[in-house]
Amino acid sequence: MKMARLPVIFFPFLTLLLISVSTNINVLGELPFSAMFVFGDSLVDSGNNNYLNSLARANFVPYGIDFSEGPTGRFSNGKTVTDILGEIIGLPLLPAFADTLIKSRNISWGVNYASAAAGILDETGQNLGERISFRQQVQDFNTTVRQMKIQMEHNQLSQHLANSLTVVIHGSNDYINNYFLPEQYTSSFNYDPKNYADLLIEVYKRHILSLHDLGLRRFLLAGLGPLGCIPRQLALGSVPRGECRPHINDIVDMFNVLLKSLVDQLNAEHHGSVFAYGNTYGVFNDLINNAKTYGFTVTDSGCCGIGRNQAQITCLFALFPCLDRDKYVFWDAFHTTQAVNNIVAHKAFAGPPSDCYPINVKQMAQMWVLPSGQNKTSVPSIVSKN
Repeated sequence: MKMARLPVIFFPFLTLLLISVSTNINVLGELPFSAMFVFGDSLVDSGNNNYLNSLARANFVPYGIDFSEGPTGRFSNGKTVTDILGEIIGLPLLPAFADTLIKSRNISWGVNYASAAAGILDETGQNLGERISFRQQVQDFNTTVRQMKIQMEHNQLSQHLANSLTVVIHGSNDYINNYFLPEQYTSSFNYDPKNYADLLIEVYKRHILSLHDLGLRRFLLAGLGPLGCIPRQLALGSVPRGECRPHINDIVDMFNVLLKSLVDQLNAEHHGSVFAYGNTYGVFNDLINNAKTYGFTVTDSGCCGIGRNQAQITCLFALFPCLDRDKYVFWDAFHTTQAVNNIVAHKAFAGPPSDCYPINVKQMAQMWVLPSGQNKTSVPSIVSKN
């Protein structure tokens, strides 16, 4: 990174979830995870793009309208999925990596490396300007590790990293700002959908293993949502109300099938580490198909935007958003509301295998955080049964 370029959750249910978190804390009073490290795109960017020459920025109103710190660079009206997941496991808001370089920020709880428009492939998102690719995010994490080596002795740092939760949310831009833009990228001419998904997973695995080599052991790898249902795709395709673009969804789901298989492979090959697949696609299909059950009334339009589906032009500076934001699935043309992020985070934390496979984040913590501080290494036997 070149710095010069620089909720719809019932309260009783939420209370029970928070109580369950306390049961994950061991007898020494330690948290289930020592830290959290986040790698991804605009779905979880917490301000890294604020310092870049990029069109993909959200450090202006009305972004952050429901966030205590205002428009920080988060692409939502409020908290992101990883903000909420961090809260559930007892961690404070993580600093953006860029802020750790230019401000005095505590990195002991973890760091957020996500960058809007970034993808698995280096060239993804170049149509929007500067961004921090997955490759560069891994390099940035290495910088953080070097910083932490000054603060901790070797064994302590190794245990700290092994006891951290790693969340990866990458891949959406490799489709939205690459494969689905044939006028600007050649990927759709060079690869059919299956071969392109194979390429993405090959590069993705390489980066995951690099993070593993640097000491991380507990991974939540999020799949892609049904991109054919986001307001921007609906607006481009002039889709009838209540429908999505099935061709887009079918292409995206090829990546998800391979990612889930990769999780099985990684669990089998790396004993003592834990990899879980977050079924974002399934969770969002359920949200959209059963919107009223979750308290949503608008599933095909952004709360903030202009034109068809409030998505032909996404949320702009000082644009007036909808008032009933908790009734909307989508905040703008591409991103979800805080209400949806709340639901997704809780499903990742405590959902069944259909939501988080083969185990959820809560089970991940229970498997290896022991009073003695030792790691359990029997994950592959669990995976093999699924």
